[in-house]
Amino acid sequence: MRRRTILLAIPLALAGCTTGTNVVSQTNADSRYVAGDGKTIVYPVAERKDAPAVRGSTVDGSNLDLASLKGQVVVLNFWASWCPPCRLESTDLETVYKSTKDSGVAFLGVNSRDEKDSAKSFADSRLTYPSLFDPAGKVALSFADVPPTALPCTLIIDRVGKIAVVIRNTVRTDTLTPLVQQIAAEK
Repeated sequence: MRRRTILLAIPLALAGCTTGTNVVSQTNADSRYVAGDGKTIVYPVAERKDAPAVRGSTVDGSNLDLASLKGQVVVLNFWASWCPPCRLESTDLETVYKSTKDSGVAFLGVNSRDEKDSAKSFADSRLTYPSLFDPAGKVALSFADVPPTALPCTLIIDRVGKIAVVIRNTVRTDTLTPLVQQIAAEK
């Protein structure tokens, strides 16, 4: 009787792990992913807040300070190698980077909650712009006024160091390019 009860309990327990609405994947790679709210917020110049001080070691081991990019428009993308939308948007980010870098636009990634080897492998195979290595997520926490609440998240910082755009969604070339161009065209 005991064996029969156990055999009946197994399918019931497994049924609780199947997919459906509002189900969280239990695999290691997906269990850390939280979807963003899908919003893109473009702040009028008068309502923009200063970007915080951001500095640290990059995925490749050099040091970088966001302040050194002042005077350029900066596209700041928060990503992780285990994040499916981050993998999806990496080609679009690289495309926009290459098409705008000669017009005073810099890109900087921020790798968050990741292992060093995974972050380096991802960046080396997909990105030609630098990425800070921030496994504890401290850089995201420093953006208190407009926190990147989920991955991926992309911020556009204007030439004077103020946050102009927050994108809490996967970016695509056709939506990111005009936003970058709009902020780059500001005097």
